[in-house]
Formats: sequence, structure tokens, C-alpha cells
Amino acid sequence: MEHLGQKTGVIFNIQKFCIDDGPGIRTTVFLKGCPLRCTWCHNLEGLSQKVGLELDTIKCTHCGKCSGVCKEGCHQLIQDYSGIRHEMDLTHCNQCKACLEQCPQEALLVCGSEKTVDEVIEEVLVDRKFYENSGGGMTLSGGEPLLQGAFAQALLERAKEVGLHTCVETSGAVSTQVIEKVAPFVDLFLFDIKATDEAQHIRYTGQSYKQIHQNLRTLNALGKAIRMRCPIIPGVNDQESHFDALVALYEALEYVEAIQLMPYHDLGIGKKSRYGLKKVGESFSVPTQEEAKAWQDYIDGKVEASHKKTINKQVKIDEVG
Repeated sequence: MEHLGQKTGVIFNIQKFCIDDGPGIRTTVFLKGCPLRCTWCHNLEGLSQKVGLELDTIKCTHCGKCSGVCKEGCHQLIQDYSGIRHEMDLTHCNQCKACLEQCPQEALLVCGSEKTVDEVIEEVLVDRKFYENSGGGMTLSGGEPLLQGAFAQALLERAKEVGLHTCVETSGAVSTQVIEKVAPFVDLFLFDIKATDEAQHIRYTGQSYKQIHQNLRTLNALGKAIRMRCPIIPGVNDQESHFDALVALYEALEYVEAIQLMPYHDLGIGKKSRYGLKKVGESFSVPTQEEAKAWQDYIDGKVEASHKKTINKQVKIDEVG
């Protein structure tokens, strides 16, 4: 997209003072759109690349005015043993926003906005002193930020022009061409590895991991700093075979500098009704601290025993977020 000669993109959040999205204090820019459909997804508002709707279930009084004006059947009032609830299904939403205009309680909100490169960078630079004092900068996340490849590249180029450290959190589920275009402007890739078994990856994300692993190897061949970010979901990929495969990738790729474990949390489950999504946000058991520590200890032991010669290696455990 272009706007007054500038590339524009659709974002759903600009989050300040982030400390888990790369080194130092950072501002994380969340771009809308993702090609994967991970059943444990917690950023459901980032799945669609379009500007969408959000329902505030606390403000909603179930007046029915939204369903009365929606020709696509996106809003339904359901009555059962628990009372009346408002369900959204935005599968066929044409973004007419008639429902938003009719809502007397302002319970329907716009999710996402179109912004230019200058608008985003101007907001990011407000906290420049924090970046300089902490070694931080700007991180692109999503959704999958590289799905909006041209906009992401433009943001990263501008960030480097003004002297910011840059990170990209990516699933790698994009074309290798996009990866190669943005790589020169990225200081650190936070690369998600969701499953190391092909059948499991297809079942739980909707896509093969072959393109993802190819892009991981491409970044390594380009000499880019990479941190593997690995969501661990009980009953899905919390097996030793998966942990061994992660360590094998770590050993094989010299520029992978860390394995960051991210235990599952269930914060995405409550978002299904807010964003009109029914087929994602499956619930899994939340691991205990003891379970998470056992995963870390296992991988830590494997990494310590590896023959990899690259310095500054680490294993870090964190929450999916």
C-alpha cells in the first residue's frame, strides 16, 4: 500500500517498554496478518491482515442493534443456560462498519489501523533515550510481520537510518525472497520453531515446516544473529525428541546464539469471542514451573555437552508472549 508516496501497513499495537523482545528496552510494533493458524495462538487479533472489529463483552448489553444491521450475519445473540451472550463470526465481514455505528454502548471497536512508515517511526523514537541507555531499539512482531514484507522492510530501513537497533520476531513462514530483502536491516532475528516433526507441524499450525527451516538456514548462511524462540505446548511438543531436534538445529547453525523456551499460557482463549474467531485458540494445560524448569534443565544439559564452538551461547526460558 502507498500513501502520499509512502508505504503503509496495518498494525494492531505499538507496545512500549518491552524487555522480552530483544536486548534492552524496546518498542514492539505488531503488524497484522499471519499465514499460520497455530492452535495455541494468543495474538488472535493479529491473524487477519485487514482492519477488523473487537467486541468489549463487558460493555455489550445485548441490545441486538448490531445483528439487525449486519447483512453478513456476523453478530448473533445466543441464549442458553448461562444467559444471553453476543457471538461474533467475522468470516464473511465486509468491513462496512454499520454495526459499529449502531452500537449505543460503544462495545464494538476497530481492531488495527493503517499507518505510514513515518507515523510508526515517529512514535518509536519518542523513547529513544531509553534505547540508548539500555541497548534497546525497535522490534517487529505480529501476527507475522514479514507477511507485510514491503512495509516491514521500509520500517526496518528507516529505523537503521536513524540509528536504531532492530529485531524481527518471525515464524519464518514467508518466501525466502522476503527474508533476503529484510535481512540487511535486521540486527537480531527472533525465529519461532514451533514443531520439529513435519506431521505435527502441519496438524497444529496448518503448514509444513520445510519453508520455515529453509529460511532459518538462509539467515544462518547470511551470517545473521538468530535466537530460536520455541513455544512448548504440553501434550504437543514437550517430548525429548523435540528438545533433541532443537539442540541439533542449534549445533548445526553457527549463528543461532540461543534457544529460548516459551511455555504455553492460555491468555488467547478469552480472545476468541472478542475478535470473532472460533477455529483457533484451542486450550491446552498450562505447565507448572517445575515442568518448565525440567525442560530447561534437559536442553541446558544437551547444549553444555554439544561440540559447538560458537561463543556467547545460552539457553533461556520465558513465557509465550
